Amino acid sequence: MIEKVAAVAARYEELNRIMADPAVATDPDLIREYAQEQSDISDLYRAYQRYQQVKAELDDIALMLEEEGESELRDFAESEQQALRDEQQALRDELRVLLLPKDPNDNKNVIVEIRAGAGGDEAGLFAADLFRMYSRYAEGNRWKVDILSSNESGIGGYKEIIFEVAGQGAYSRLKYESGVHRVQRVPTTESQGRIHTSTATVVVMPEQEEVDIEINDNDLRIDVYRSSGHGGQSVNTTDSAVRITHLPSGIVVTCQDEKSQLKNKIKAMAVLRARLYDMEQQKRDAELGAARRSQVQTGDRSEKIRTYNFPQSRVTDHRINMTTYQLDSVLGGDLGDYIDALATTEQAERLAELEG
Repeated sequence: MIEKVAAVAARYEELNRIMADPAVATDPDLIREYAQEQSDISDLYRAYQRYQQVKAELDDIALMLEEEGESELRDFAESEQQALRDEQQALRDELRVLLLPKDPNDNKNVIVEIRAGAGGDEAGLFAADLFRMYSRYAEGNRWKVDILSSNESGIGGYKEIIFEVAGQGAYSRLKYESGVHRVQRVPTTESQGRIHTSTATVVVMPEQEEVDIEINDNDLRIDVYRSSGHGGQSVNTTDSAVRITHLPSGIVVTCQDEKSQLKNKIKAMAVLRARLYDMEQQKRDAELGAARRSQVQTGDRSEKIRTYNFPQSRVTDHRINMTTYQLDSVLGGDLGDYIDALATTEQAERLAELEG
């Protein structure tokens, strides 16, 4: 393992020399490319530098202990030696993780789609609850939330809502949320106090730039029409709503939340690019087969991943068998413990696959 780390560290130092070359330094595109590559391995480089430093200090202490007899200095050196050995092991563990290939989408913004499932109006209200939960989680991370498209149910819920979350590392955290979320509670319309179960489906996709996903204009059918949803007088007095159909795949995206037809088209295209990328990713995952799919990211959008039980104030993530009794806190955006646990589980799976 250390040989692999050393090779990556050598590449980091080589990139320093490359970027110092005047021919490269005057080319913004090349500088950006090399700087990104270096940034991706900077944590590993720093950990390796510290590992080398600790190794040298251990060698020095070993020599000193060979020369020292019984003394207070020897006791101190042995104590320092143990502390350095513990740090060396911790650094080895950290380097193993840092050697894992990074998800190229981790630092991208995300497009999240929430759709009400089984449960009628109650499912729509639950979809709205999930949107608020993710919005507050994003706010806590200082990420920006922008609604791209919404279809309200009329009683404060959503049949569907699509939104962008923009911020450093958004996809690396939110990618674990794709799947079926289930709520168990007594609806406000339930006169006999019976608990109902409703569902909503969440899809999290990394946002794709135009250079990432090439779309042929001839493959698109673009229709414009008058907005019919909520939004006041200015929304539904012009043909500002946009429907884009991608003919080869059959994907249809509509956007009518903006007053401007151009803004609606830009947002719809962003959703289309994300869906096309996601569709290809799903195909690749299916080709890998069940044996290599992650426990926490199966790619199966029909899988029940989490239950929110109101009578017990319980939240259970079924992928990692994690349960807490802080439902209000979780729905208030406190998702960190769940996402940390999911990330740790996935990391352990990838390490086991790498070393297996």
